[in-house]
Amino acid sequence: MGYRVAVIGATGNVGREMLSILSEREFPVDEVVALASERSVGRQVSFGEDDVLDVQDLAKFDFKGIDIVLSSPGAKVSAVHSPRAAKAGAVVIDNTSQFRMDPDVPLVVPEVNPQAIAQFSKKGIIANPNCSTIQMVVALKPLHALAKIRRVVVSTYQSVSGGGKEAMDELFNQTRAVYVNDPIVKEKFTKQIAFNVIPHIDVFMDDGSTKEEWKMMAETKKILDPAIKVVAHCVRVPVFIGHSEMVNIECENPISADEARAALKRAPGISVVDHRADEGYVTPVECAGEDLVYVSRIREDVTVENGLSFWVVADNLRKGAALNAVQIAEVLVKDGHLRKAA
Repeated sequence: MGYRVAVIGATGNVGREMLSILSEREFPVDEVVALASERSVGRQVSFGEDDVLDVQDLAKFDFKGIDIVLSSPGAKVSAVHSPRAAKAGAVVIDNTSQFRMDPDVPLVVPEVNPQAIAQFSKKGIIANPNCSTIQMVVALKPLHALAKIRRVVVSTYQSVSGGGKEAMDELFNQTRAVYVNDPIVKEKFTKQIAFNVIPHIDVFMDDGSTKEEWKMMAETKKILDPAIKVVAHCVRVPVFIGHSEMVNIECENPISADEARAALKRAPGISVVDHRADEGYVTPVECAGEDLVYVSRIREDVTVENGLSFWVVADNLRKGAALNAVQIAEVLVKDGHLRKAA
């Protein structure tokens, strides 16, 4: 017997990936329901290679009898409907920013802090971290266990798919406009994204950081260790899929590049591709459509005590969102946290 699963935001980039990954990984389902806003009702989305689901109206849907909800509709919508689904008895795995810093909601990356999943019973909700945080903490976890990280300095190079389908369309349309000498139209981004980089993701905060940068700091502390100091610099780049990060860490204990490389190779969810030669590293083009977090260019930083630098790349729609949510659901099943809805 399988579970009844509902996917909120099923017509979006992440929602479609959730449906695809549920099928790919043969998650034990008896029924899958695709939910979205009223304007999407009547559309169809794919579930695996053969099944097609009719999109239903989220606002009118009764969650009674649903076991698991994978939610990725945007924070404001999630604030209304994730608690509604949890109240009806479902366990909600929420991919938005709405609940991540709620002290009663666990923030989970299965390779890093799976033990936190058990805390979901307080509100019936488990939060999926920000995409850029997920891939970074997967790489930080084995290094923190080895040498205890004190400080992280990270610069991100984030693809436009992190901003949704409209952002991807804007990059495509602006790129075309450059080649045919049409006017550049800005809608999703504050500046031209085609053939450009924008050091601005999410809103600005009082200290001059953007909220995306704050998320990486706050979420890393909640997931990995509240004592770690994190400073992030988040940049949008003209790449369709795949986030990249250059990470610098300072550790309490000595750590060599060889020791770090060995620890990362042993860690779950990581592939180390680190050859000091042309093409001896992974870029977003290679990681698109893949499930692993890729680590390259591991080297010692001699400018600080016990310092290390490395490059991290992952598909932000998969490991950075949909896959992480499905992996959380798999842990719920494996560890016996789910009771089948009546």
